[in-house]
Amino acid sequence: MNVLEKVSVGMTGEKVVTVTHDMTVQHFLSTMPAVYSTPIMILHMEMVSTASIAKLLPDGYVSVGMEVKVKHLAATPVGREVHLNSRVIEVSPKIVLFAVEAWDGDRKIGEGTHRRGVVAIAVFEKRFGVG
Repeated sequence: MNVLEKVSVGMTGEKVVTVTHDMTVQHFLSTMPAVYSTPIMILHMEMVSTASIAKLLPDGYVSVGMEVKVKHLAATPVGREVHLNSRVIEVSPKIVLFAVEAWDGDRKIGEGTHRRGVVAIAVFEKRFGVG
């Protein structure tokens, strides 16, 4: 079975978030500024990538993060909208590579790549004694 037969290069995903205090570096480290944190930006990049292919996978399959190579280019304060997008740039038998970006208005604040592997939930959970 080709679990990625419905996924193709060029497919895109989009997500918009408004930066809240719990997304800031300061939320985690009180001595730091209240700006959008790199780990949260990466989480949002993973989320937009995941969502863009989730409905195209066979029943019982999900994608899991494998690799993130991202640059955080600029700070974004609380209250600003961040537009995140992903684009499929490579598809192999069980792996999808995405180009990801984050924008604050017309200013790019993050860019890079994100790789996701496709796994059968039952097999994945069995490996860890879950389910």
